[in-house]
Amino acid sequence: MQVDVSNPLSDTNVCKALFSQGVISRDQAKEILGRKDSLKKRLADRLGNKEEGNGSTHTGASCPVDMIEVLTSRNLDRTSDAFMGLDEEVVYKALAAQWKIPYRKIDPLKLDLNLVTTTIPRSFARKHLVLPIEIQKDTLIVATCNPFNLEAMDDIARVRNLRISPVVTPRADIIKIINEFFGFKRSIVAAESQFSSPLVDLGNLEQYVRLKSVEELPSNDQHIVNAVNHLLLYAFDQRASDIHIEPKRDTTLIRMRIDGVLHTVYELPKKVHFAIVSRIKTMSRLDMAEKRRPQDGRIKTDNGGDELEIRVSTVPVAFGEKVVMRIMDPDILFQDLDRLGFSPSDIERYGKIISKPHGIVLVCGPTGSGKSTTLYSTLRKLSTPEINITTVEDPIEMVHEDFNQIAVQPAVNITFSSILRNILRQDPDIIMIGEMRDLETAENAVQAAMTGHLVLSTIHTNDAASAITRMIDLGIPSFLIQATVVGIVAQRLVRKVCEKCAESYAVSIEELLRLGLAVGKSPTERVMLRRGKGCQRCRGTGFFGRTGVHEVIPYSDAIRRLTTPEADAHAITAEAVREGMVTMRESAIQKMLAGITTTEEVLRVTWEKV
Repeated sequence: MQVDVSNPLSDTNVCKALFSQGVISRDQAKEILGRKDSLKKRLADRLGNKEEGNGSTHTGASCPVDMIEVLTSRNLDRTSDAFMGLDEEVVYKALAAQWKIPYRKIDPLKLDLNLVTTTIPRSFARKHLVLPIEIQKDTLIVATCNPFNLEAMDDIARVRNLRISPVVTPRADIIKIINEFFGFKRSIVAAESQFSSPLVDLGNLEQYVRLKSVEELPSNDQHIVNAVNHLLLYAFDQRASDIHIEPKRDTTLIRMRIDGVLHTVYELPKKVHFAIVSRIKTMSRLDMAEKRRPQDGRIKTDNGGDELEIRVSTVPVAFGEKVVMRIMDPDILFQDLDRLGFSPSDIERYGKIISKPHGIVLVCGPTGSGKSTTLYSTLRKLSTPEINITTVEDPIEMVHEDFNQIAVQPAVNITFSSILRNILRQDPDIIMIGEMRDLETAENAVQAAMTGHLVLSTIHTNDAASAITRMIDLGIPSFLIQATVVGIVAQRLVRKVCEKCAESYAVSIEELLRLGLAVGKSPTERVMLRRGKGCQRCRGTGFFGRTGVHEVIPYSDAIRRLTTPEADAHAITAEAVREGMVTMRESAIQKMLAGITTTEEVLRVTWEKV
């Protein structure tokens, strides 16, 4: 089909292109074109555009309701896949294929902020919906929803003196990035301009002599407020769990942890570092004047009507104060236990453990393995009006009104061990101890369990069986462990295959065995696994979200007999396996065979026990 370059996005051209690419049927195209005026009016009214296409701003740019919006709003089934609806990405992919121009779904985390915001003015980008995204040798890659806008392409080529290579990108993505990037850049540049004199960074250990006093940017400055707000909203949008603000010698790095992996998002001028840190300190009620000691605080905010808590930690490093903000999402911390990744057998075993009237339940794993989520979700399941739940945490990760939560404060002698003695006089039924880190805390936890309380706590060990030997190492007598422990859970988090770009592939059992993945089948057989090809939803990683892999040990009589001063973790593991425990490696393999995760994740997160 010949492309009408004068108006490639006309109603007729769009429908013809989608039909030619097999995305919609002839009947669907005829039905949409026959009713296009009434459909556009109805959609415009729904979006609040009363002018019926005369300068609508419903997408953030001055353009009326178009055929692509009509098509995606109709929830049409794709001809090629009746189970998948028609969205903007599918439409623009089909148009790009019809136009024989590359399609590019932009990953905001991989864009160069300066390239995007300094190549062309914001007004030009919004008017023409174009976005410079990459330079390859002497060619500037420009994302656009209309690659035949030759006037805009020629103007960009003259300004940058580079050849222009357009790629097709969904219009909504371009508008969103223009708003986010240009807004953030404008705030940073405006803030930076307020530092006309050279910056003397007193937090930088390489700065030996203070030459003169420099006033810091006020923490309530509008530009810095906007920049910090942008960072938080962007982190929410990208599903980040942590935001790192890291001062370097000449710049400040902004990194975000998404699905357990850190991504560098921005590189900012060092001049605005103090101002950003001061703004965050103000929001979290920290001492702005204190720059030499670590501080901890919290921010309560909302994201689309959902309340979030942000835990803030500052620490002095070589080039200033580093800030890490941990985003605590209640939808993640408080979940139904059957959504945490437990297998049916494990969730049954764990349910029996936490239904005990008293004893110690231990959740094991390194930092970032989901222990807090398991504990909070367990407490929410156990919480009733008849139950008094008291927690001791360092710090409180998420405030929940159903629990009586106590924050550890060593400065006033409120420690895990000291507060436990007072908690027992508060008539608790269930006690959650954030971490069993020393002998005194462990002794008080044992005492609480011995006096008829259910105690939940975490302990840093690599597997479930090692929790017993770890308690012995702390100095708890084996007979007290035998009398109090009722169950142990160890866990890790594996990334899940992105459902939007997942593909199936066959692999031989022999190949899996070579990788150390025993699946209990003949080496000559083949199994179907899944992996993500990479898309915008998953930022090209092939993964979206995480789930837990667990091993659950109910503290049986046989394991109790193995709990001696010379306890052997391997012997305890072997006995637990005989009693039906599924190891974390086996749990991860089950998720791999079910298409939830990949072989690489299984090998990265778990290990084979010998």
